[in-house]
Amino acid sequence: MTTTLSNSKVSAAVNHQGAELISLKKTDSDREYIWEGHPEYWAKHSPILFPIVGTLKNDSYTYKHQSYQLSRHGFARDMNFELVSQNESSALFSLKSHETTKGTFPFDFELQLIYTLNDSELSLTYRVINNDSETIYYSIGGHPAFALPNSFEIYSLQFESNENLICYELENDLLSDKTKYIELNNYQLPLTYSLFEKDALIFKQLQSNQIQLLENNVPFLNFKFDDFPNFGIWTKINAPFICLEPWAGYSDVLNTTGKLCEKEGIQTLQRNASKEYTFSIEIL
Repeated sequence: MTTTLSNSKVSAAVNHQGAELISLKKTDSDREYIWEGHPEYWAKHSPILFPIVGTLKNDSYTYKHQSYQLSRHGFARDMNFELVSQNESSALFSLKSHETTKGTFPFDFELQLIYTLNDSELSLTYRVINNDSETIYYSIGGHPAFALPNSFEIYSLQFESNENLICYELENDLLSDKTKYIELNNYQLPLTYSLFEKDALIFKQLQSNQIQLLENNVPFLNFKFDDFPNFGIWTKINAPFICLEPWAGYSDVLNTTGKLCEKEGIQTLQRNASKEYTFSIEIL
């Protein structure tokens, strides 16, 4: 099932499987800003990453001396969400823990996704609710892919701060201690496929909380991510999209203990508490 939101400026469509954003357009244009999900390159559009981001060492972790298996990016992106409420410009989706989720993630939780249109901006809020009797440990993140219909090299990213980017390299899908520095040119990072020869660019910290997508040096999309401490940028070689990924958490490091409570970048949430993470996409 699909739910559609619209106002006078933009429209958005959300698939109930994974509560995944599959379309974002201006109401007066046919241009699609979300990647179409062609399986030749990548069959997703904008999945939510929960209850982990990235990869666990051996796809497993331990909690209270028990071992659990959990595949890359977690299970939420593949599960059906309930549409709890909707009006013309907003919708709230919910996923609650059940017997299947507890087989890989032994906590009582509710994960809500809230989509809201405001003028030319779509905001996505991830709300994690702890219904357990104890603290829960998790990671969460977004993975929106933006369609780049023209030659990849005419696009660039403009950061909010003119910073030197510290990128952590992957080794067997895990974070190594090897870093490389990427120097921005007047706030901008020109996009080239060579940037992604070793997979995603992963940043444990950015000074910027806002990145603009530029086509021939003209901004056409503004991406804000104030609530996320970590960030990833990814595409596949020759693919006509770019993923801007706000994260709270990331893949295991090579020397991980495998204990969930000790996982680098892990988020914690006390019993009866909730926490929200919001990012937004503005079409310029």
